[in-house]
Amino acid sequence: MTADELRSIIAAGLPCEHLEVDGDGRHWSALIVSAEFAGLRAIQRHQRVYRTLGARMQTDEVHALSMKTFTPAEWASQSS
Repeated sequence: MTADELRSIIAAGLPCEHLEVDGDGRHWSALIVSAEFAGLRAIQRHQRVYRTLGARMQTDEVHALSMKTFTPAEWASQSS
């Protein structure tokens, strides 16, 4: 899997205002900004992304994914 493929999978299942994906084909990091994260704790946000990836997490197609997740307001305050 490539970073573009993983980015496309996440974007198809989760509306993102900003999405960055980087990795080596097995170990990935993602920066995800989505309004759907509003009111969710960090673990709930990560679970939401994992649901988007579905079986790819169980089949080891995506071996590891570290995430930074923000709402648009949180991201705006981080960027300032």
